[in-house]
Amino acid sequence: MIGPGTGVRVYLACGVTDMRKGISGLAALAQDVLRQKPAGGAVFAFRGRRGDRLKLLHWDGQGFCLYYKVLEKGRFPWPMCGDGAVRLTSAQLAMLWEGIDWRRPDWGAPPARVG
Repeated sequence: MIGPGTGVRVYLACGVTDMRKGISGLAALAQDVLRQKPAGGAVFAFRGRRGDRLKLLHWDGQGFCLYYKVLEKGRFPWPMCGDGAVRLTSAQLAMLWEGIDWRRPDWGAPPARVG
């Protein structure tokens, strides 16, 4: 994914978002609901009601970037905590973008030692 890179602050907007919103509407949500500066360099993640659509809003220093992904199958994993935001790491954001459940990644058990 072309994007903000590692070490960026990521805020996931809990609940559902009207996916008809564009950059201005999502920036207003980031400011009014999430209480963050939209042009502060963070990434803001929003998911629609059906769960198969994800929008990421990011200020790159020159303007806003809007990333949009629609899954053909499945849903993006999302917390059901009502309003507010959940903070993610850039690694968790990468998992979310790929449709991987960032809340419970299956890393597997460490290999058994022989001998």
